[in-house]
Amino acid sequence: MAYRKLGRDSKHRRSMLANLTKAVIMNERIETTVDRAKETRKFVEKMITYGKNGDLVSRRKAYAFLHNDKKCIEKLFNELAPRYAERNGGYTRILKKENRRGDDALVVILELV
Repeated sequence: MAYRKLGRDSKHRRSMLANLTKAVIMNERIETTVDRAKETRKFVEKMITYGKNGDLVSRRKAYAFLHNDKKCIEKLFNELAPRYAERNGGYTRILKKENRRGDDALVVILELV
């Protein structure tokens, strides 16, 4: 499986992606660069799928990835999973916004559908 390294070592990259995933789950919308959004999308989709499964193993996997954030897990399993119960994937959307002023990076909005 190909993935983006995002200029970080593996521990920093995993932590950053977990924090971005938590932000999407809690706020349902974030602004970030296009590469970070495309990587984060994979993990958000996986977490919502865990929420839809709803069993103990899925809950433990979600806790492990999301750094034991109880509020985030509760929202994932109690609000988001029922919302997407009839949907078979494609829970997120990426909207292009503009280039960032400092480094001219393309900024996008990653949001839940």
